[in-house]
Amino acid sequence: MKKYEIMYIIRPTVLEDERVALIEELNNIFTSRGSEVLKTSEWGTRELAYEIEKHKKGYYVVLDVLTTEEARAEFDRVVRIKEDIIRYLILKDER
Repeated sequence: MKKYEIMYIIRPTVLEDERVALIEELNNIFTSRGSEVLKTSEWGTRELAYEIEKHKKGYYVVLDVLTTEEARAEFDRVVRIKEDIIRYLILKDER
């Protein structure tokens, strides 16, 4: 298993209950596939550096995960489909 840092931005128009459910659903992708979410940091709503899909703000979430390649690939697949995720980044943690 490898360690990754994952950041994604949720559309600012998503209601709080839906946002909590979305974060839980994305975390479950890892936990249901034998991986471990080490840390979940919700940075909250912040200004975007540039407009994305006509949004000037977004809700930032950062995950530290110890994961298998299968779980990482599934997360990548699911997050591309979700319309409420406007941007994401997966970085391998070499520390």
